[in-house]
Amino acid sequence: MGILSNTVSICQFRVVGEPPAEELGPWAGECLAKNAFQPIDHGAEELSFGWVEVDDPKHWEFASPRVYWRDHYLVFSLRRDQRRVPAALLKAHLEEAEAEFLAAHPGLQRVPKQKREELKEAVRGSLLARTLPTPAIFDAVWDTRNGQLTLASLSAKAVELFENLFKQTFEGLRLVTVHPFARAEQVLDQSLQPALLEANQASTDAVLDLIQDNQWLGWDFMLWLMHQTMTGASRYSVCRPGPAVAGDGFVAYLNDRLILQGGGENGMQKVTVAGPQDNFSEVRTALRGGKQIHEAILYLELQEHLWKLTLKGSTFHFASFKAPPVKLEKDTNVDQGSEKEALFYERMYVLEEGLQLFDSLYALFLQNRLDASWPDTAQQIREWLEKD
Repeated sequence: MGILSNTVSICQFRVVGEPPAEELGPWAGECLAKNAFQPIDHGAEELSFGWVEVDDPKHWEFASPRVYWRDHYLVFSLRRDQRRVPAALLKAHLEEAEAEFLAAHPGLQRVPKQKREELKEAVRGSLLARTLPTPAIFDAVWDTRNGQLTLASLSAKAVELFENLFKQTFEGLRLVTVHPFARAEQVLDQSLQPALLEANQASTDAVLDLIQDNQWLGWDFMLWLMHQTMTGASRYSVCRPGPAVAGDGFVAYLNDRLILQGGGENGMQKVTVAGPQDNFSEVRTALRGGKQIHEAILYLELQEHLWKLTLKGSTFHFASFKAPPVKLEKDTNVDQGSEKEALFYERMYVLEEGLQLFDSLYALFLQNRLDASWPDTAQQIREWLEKD
């Protein structure tokens, strides 16, 4: 699903490095064009990938700034075309080729290993040439104000491909994933940064260590939010910058589906609790058994607007992130390019507003979690878990 869809799965990165201070737009356009997608429709290549225009993946010239530069946003898409030969089809054609080879060589009982590999490659190449490539498109939005980039994909292979191509395209720049600890550094006031550093359980600054060794952030956040959902008013105030007005009240709560994981006598176990929750009794039982909440559906409400997402606790990836809908108006008297730009700005507004609410919620949790009063809060949560 593209970035303009009303429901999209996203992950976020921080752009590290120094882009040109001036003429950023033209420089970005040249970089994108040099690493643009190259079609393989009329060849036999197995894979091709590169940048395309976000409004039309059939164009990759980046000739006009309008197609990739919008106010303070750089927008572009990664297109990956790949041919795949089904294993069953390859096996059937290979058997046919081997039978023909043996018929031509009656003295042989079986095809020699090297010849079999040659036949396999020949058959595979022939089938690839007769197979149309399947395209996949992954939209990206780079906010040059704060150096944050949003990618519309959670596929590990797509994310790795995107990171590598981005680094190759924009020389001197690289992407660092915004995981729970990195997001905590972003949303916390300077006064609480020392407490966060003290709570850091990672032994190095490597991203994988910061994620793996600080899983407690996601676990405690979702446990705290579940407790708030059941025992509090679930009302919070906007405290992070963004489209929503600072101090505005909003509602946040967990519901519908939670996934818990934890070790047991028989190894790692997973529990999925689905459906509207009255008192989270199944979840509380699993938590008492030593499991942790790894994934949950989170709702955010601001006035009449609603955001819904599946939060991945270890990475803070936002799956199936549904925001208030925006629509392209079907007006023949209006330039479609202008309409698409207007749609883009509306879409970014509601996405950023939802992320602002999430960051405000996370900041409020961290203020509680890193405060000296947290042991009292943790005790209240434990007592609530033990109730029948």
